[in-house]
Amino acid sequence: LTGAQDGSVRMFEWGHAQQITCFRSGGNSRVTRMRFNYQGNKFGIVDADGYISLYQTNWKCCPLTGTSPKPYLTWQCHNKTANDFVFISSSSLIATAGLSSDNRNICLWDTLVSPANSLVHAFICHDSGATVLAYAPKHQLLISGGRKGFTCIIDLRQKQQQQLLQSHDSPVKAIAVDPTEEYFVTGSAE
Repeated sequence: LTGAQDGSVRMFEWGHAQQITCFRSGGNSRVTRMRFNYQGNKFGIVDADGYISLYQTNWKCCPLTGTSPKPYLTWQCHNKTANDFVFISSSSLIATAGLSSDNRNICLWDTLVSPANSLVHAFICHDSGATVLAYAPKHQLLISGGRKGFTCIIDLRQKQQQQLLQSHDSPVKAIAVDPTEEYFVTGSAE
């Protein structure tokens, strides 16, 4: 799966020289992150305009009609930009990272209810926006990185921020959690 500056999203398959499906054509907002759910049957994209779109992966383009797959869900999760997201557990709960004018930069969403009512909880962890997210399912923790180098740890069971750490002097760009969830590692723009 590829996402581009022009907003296009294309799916390729090993052994095929060409794309098998174009999920989104160029001319849209820049794709900032794409992720598959744990089962691999869904994926989502977030873009620079603050939107998230969720798709089924088993959709194949019809070569005769040229119809493109449509997302089964699209809504604006941040009103300035969306930088990252993660599927939480069953894939119906999603956490997003971005920047909104009301400073809600980490949000939990329930995709099984209407978009108008889907916001479960909003966190204000990074005053200039969240850049990246990681999820630790065993401990039910959400780990976010921000533009000013801070890392925030959120307990999803209690819906509370646990810690805010100064990890770097520049924006946090990557977070990885080890398989045992004993450690996590952050990487910065520097």
